[in-house]
Amino acid sequence: MRNKVIVVVGPTAVGKTKLSIRLAKRYGIEIISGDSIAVYKELNIGSAKPTQEEMDGIVHHLIDILDPKEDFSVADFQKHARSILDERPLALICGGTGLYIQATLFNYEFQAKKRDTHLQERYENYSNEELYALLKKLDENLDETKIHPNNRKRVLRALEVYEDLGTSIHSFNHQDEALYDYFIVYLDMERELLYERIHQRVDQMLEEGLLAEVKALALKNIYPKGIGYREWIPYFEGKISYDEAVEEIKKNTRHLAKRQATWFKNQMHSHFYKIELDRLEEVYQNIEADIDRWLKE
Repeated sequence: MRNKVIVVVGPTAVGKTKLSIRLAKRYGIEIISGDSIAVYKELNIGSAKPTQEEMDGIVHHLIDILDPKEDFSVADFQKHARSILDERPLALICGGTGLYIQATLFNYEFQAKKRDTHLQERYENYSNEELYALLKKLDENLDETKIHPNNRKRVLRALEVYEDLGTSIHSFNHQDEALYDYFIVYLDMERELLYERIHQRVDQMLEEGLLAEVKALALKNIYPKGIGYREWIPYFEGKISYDEAVEEIKKNTRHLAKRQATWFKNQMHSHFYKIELDRLEEVYQNIEADIDRWLKE
C-alpha cells in the first residue's frame, strides 16, 4: 500500500498555513513546507514563513535548512521531500509550485546532467528535420507523440540526455506514474477579494521590514530570485521608484496566482475549494469530510 500525502496549495494570502495546521492536528501528522524560498535562513519576511506561534507545535520540515548562498533545485526538493514521505504513512505538504509537487508525487526523475550551453552551437548547421532524424536514429525508443520535430529545444535536450546516459529521455521522465496516494486541496477565492488580500499581505510584509531584510541580504551579495526579493534590484539601481517596486511585487504575485491555478487545474488531479470568509468553518468541514472519505478508500 502506498503512503498517503495531503497537499494544500493555492495563491498567496488564501489561508494555506491556517488550514494545514488544522489538518495536521486532526490527523496527527507533520508538515513539509513546499516553498522553495522558505528553505533558506534569513529569508523570513519575503517568504512568508510560518512563525513559531503559527506552527502551533506542529513539526515542520524544509524550513531554514540552507544558507542563502546555497543552491536549491526542484530535484533537491524532490529528494528531501520523498525522504520524509517514504518514512510516514501519512504526511502533508503545504504550498509549493506545481512542478515541485508533481516532481515529488510522481515518477519524475532527474538523472541527466545540466543542460550543455554549447549544444546549440554544435548542431547549428542541422535543420529541424535533420536534427530530429538524428535523434530517431540514436533513440530507438523515441516516442514521436511527445517530441515534435519543430520543438528544437526539446529535441536538443533529448539528444543531450541520450549522449549523457545512453538512454531515451522517456526512460527517466515518467510523469504519469504516481508514487504516492495523494489528495490535493487547492484553496481558491473570488479574484477581487484574493487580489485585495494579496495587496494587504505585501503591505504587511513592508510594515514588518521586508525592505530592510532585502538590504541586509544585498550587503552580503545575496539577491534571491523569489517574488518579493527580485523586484528590489532595479530599485537599488535607481531604475524604478519605491512605489513602482511595491507595485511590481503585487503584480507578480497576482500573475503567479493565475499560473498556479491553471497548473493544478490542467496538470494534476486537484480538488478546488472556494474560500468564503463568512462560511469558513463550513468550507473546512467539507474539506475534512472529503479527506476522511479518501483515507478510507
